[in-house]
Amino acid sequence: MTLFVLRRAGLLVVSLFLASLLVFALLRLLPGDVAATIGGIQATPEQLAVIRAGLGLDTSLVVQYGEWLAGVARGDFGRSQLNGTSVSAELAAKLQVTAPLIAGSVLVAVAVAVPFGTWAAVRHRGWAGGGISALAQVGIAVPALWLALVLVLVFSVTLRWLPAQGFPADRWAEPGAALESLVLPSIALGLTEGAVLLRFVRSAVLGVLHSDYLRTARAKGLTRSRALLRHGFRNAAVPVVSVLGLQLATLIVGTIVVERVFTLPGVGSMLVTDVGNRDLVKVQGEVFAVVAAVLLIGFAVDVVHRIVDPRLQEVR
Repeated sequence: MTLFVLRRAGLLVVSLFLASLLVFALLRLLPGDVAATIGGIQATPEQLAVIRAGLGLDTSLVVQYGEWLAGVARGDFGRSQLNGTSVSAELAAKLQVTAPLIAGSVLVAVAVAVPFGTWAAVRHRGWAGGGISALAQVGIAVPALWLALVLVLVFSVTLRWLPAQGFPADRWAEPGAALESLVLPSIALGLTEGAVLLRFVRSAVLGVLHSDYLRTARAKGLTRSRALLRHGFRNAAVPVVSVLGLQLATLIVGTIVVERVFTLPGVGSMLVTDVGNRDLVKVQGEVFAVVAAVLLIGFAVDVVHRIVDPRLQEVR
């Protein structure tokens, strides 16, 4: 197990290095000039040259990449080219909104997928199983953007139960207000992702229900529910863990859309704004942070997979 983790950690480091190189190179291909953005339309070529020198853009791309990568290794993603603020500090501040939003969405997705997916599998020949499967198909087809707008219309505009937009200026100093602001976004993301996860939970549990070891457990006197709890769920969790890891990566990307709909000051909103401002240092730090989060989730899923499935521990 230790050797496996070390191998995966080494692969993670290589992947992060290649991702940083790709992010840096692709962003340099974008049109526009941040020096022109700062200097304005009246800036002379001499003034633009001074601005580029101050931003370190007059050096070679190799030097710029090396300096940025060395900073990332220290946890320093650089400073904004427009206002000089620390990218790492801004990311930490925005994560106070985005991280709870993702966590809430995962809780909603799991709370929907596991019980209803299991019920759909157990009752797959009845109307209940068919109805749940049909609703899951509808949920997969519904975009999170559309669902978010419907939730705002129902719970904010009509019923006035929850805020439609915004987040408290003092962040989590008022936990109640902060949580209220994240309820609808978490439901919008969680339901759409939960519908996808539900289908995989249903398939995994169906496979377990028809397995020989579960029939043996029932032959020994265990009820179907007790046999599932004792012997089935761990085996059913193996494919579900992989799908959940992929869903987490999708949620990270999905927050960009939902944060814009609900005007949440998270990483997604900051990324869209900085792309429009052509603040390359901030954008590359934000994009790399998102890519790193996805890669770390993949690493965690591999390790959890190894723990959950004993058969994989025999594989070198």
